[in-house]
Amino acid sequence: GRADGKSLTIVVKDDVHAKERRLTLRCEPTGGNHPRAEEACAAVDRATRGVRSPWEPVSADTMCTQMHGGPQTARVTGTWAGRKVDASFDRSNGCEIARWDSLTPALPEVR
Repeated sequence: GRADGKSLTIVVKDDVHAKERRLTLRCEPTGGNHPRAEEACAAVDRATRGVRSPWEPVSADTMCTQMHGGPQTARVTGTWAGRKVDASFDRSNGCEIARWDSLTPALPEVR
């Protein structure tokens, strides 16, 4: 692929015991098996233009609200605009939930 390509693999588990779901997302041009590829590409574009990269883990000294947003986990790998991506996501506290939500619907919406 091109060095500036946007191609991600998103592996989602609804909980520890659930079967993995593997979504592929390509942007510019849009493709892959992601059910909401257009919206997902737009969400990742928005998130990666923010102050904090959504691919960076929440730093240990960040104050986060102690709320639990569910057992879902996700891992995103691939390349985005020339950058290698390998990021893990969960919904274990307020910071992680916000990080996850910034990437929906690339990451599945959790209700």
